[in-house]
Amino acid sequence: MNQMMSIASNTMGQLQNQLDVISNNIANIDTTGYKRRDTNFSELLFQQFNNQPINSAEVGRKTPYGIRYGVGAKLADTALQLDQGAIQRTERNLDMALLDKNQFFQVRTEENGVYETRYTRDGSFQLLPINKDGSKLQLSTSEGYPVLGKNGQPIIIDGRSKFTLDDKGQFIVTNPNKTQTTYQLGIVNVLKPQNLESAGSNLFRISNNATVGQTIGQLSSNDVKGLSGALEKSNVDLATEMTNLTITQKAYQFSSRAITMADQMNGLINGLR
Repeated sequence: MNQMMSIASNTMGQLQNQLDVISNNIANIDTTGYKRRDTNFSELLFQQFNNQPINSAEVGRKTPYGIRYGVGAKLADTALQLDQGAIQRTERNLDMALLDKNQFFQVRTEENGVYETRYTRDGSFQLLPINKDGSKLQLSTSEGYPVLGKNGQPIIIDGRSKFTLDDKGQFIVTNPNKTQTTYQLGIVNVLKPQNLESAGSNLFRISNNATVGQTIGQLSSNDVKGLSGALEKSNVDLATEMTNLTITQKAYQFSSRAITMADQMNGLINGLR
């Protein structure tokens, strides 16, 4: 295959992956607590052509001998960016925004009978009935996943209770008999964000290559930095993403044009008599 065609075709596939990441960022610009991803490219291995058999003719040369042809670029990684999003006041007593970029809520998911703890920045909570008469309510995310307390268990209250959520993540419930019960939300500190991977529905899981101990640190209520009656918006900047989108599209077009030119060159060579 023509060298130029090989380089361009290798790069185009990786640029398409970058376009997917940027498109996903833009699509979630209004998603509560969404964290954008940035892409990083690296050069693929090069091919070495030794075109100078006489080393003495290269006295004083500062660059390596020979000619090196790259074979394109590769999307090395997509880095999760935990920058704080803008805080929006809602005055809703089941909303909470986390003010420390490394702190996450814990939720429980179930897939094919397997339960897993996942993590989110979306503090838009609701109380959902867990039985037909609504006498028991469970604190849940906007997607319906149970929110876990500090003890790692879902928070379930009497359906007739009154409640409030404070800035430290304490869910204070006033029971029908006028007694109070305080549930501390299971808010954790993410020590290594690179160990988190997207799990859909604005949730993250710990990757298979990491452990909970390496990634998650436990917090006391005094360590929690939050704001009740507010939500954290997405940290996606539309202007930046549109600029990245335009640059990536142009690079994709240039690679496509390079393939077209290489094909035309091959046609000219094949047409020689």
